[in-house]
Amino acid sequence: MKSLTKIAIAVGAVAIATTALAQPRPEQFVKQRQSALALIGWYFGPMGAVAKGEAPFNKEDAVRRTTNLVALSKMPWEGFVAGTDNVGNTKAKPEIWTQNAKFKEAGAKMEAELVKLAAAANAGNEAEFKKQFGVVGGTCKACHDDFRKQ
Repeated sequence: MKSLTKIAIAVGAVAIATTALAQPRPEQFVKQRQSALALIGWYFGPMGAVAKGEAPFNKEDAVRRTTNLVALSKMPWEGFVAGTDNVGNTKAKPEIWTQNAKFKEAGAKMEAELVKLAAAANAGNEAEFKKQFGVVGGTCKACHDDFRKQ
């Protein structure tokens, strides 16, 4: 009987620990979204030199970067949960939550335009790649203007 009690206590402890792990703290949401957005900048930024004609177009590099960007573009949004607007060192404006539909629309637009950028990279179409890079950059700027503290 003592063994059964020990097993029940152990199972209960694991259940409590699992529940605690399944509920991230507000700081973790902020860290998640900031990390995803930092990685987006990491992969997107260097392509600016290509778009400006300051660096040669390299199809392999463009495909790698845009493939990563398409995946990353889906990640930040789940980190923008209610109650994280003033947590830690965040640049998130309150408008993210007061104009949430507009914010989600801006994120979806960036995701869609990145898919087009990836298609241009995969096709090896340098002219379309450069043009689409500007479009994607515009979606980033619009979202930053409306929803990011400077």
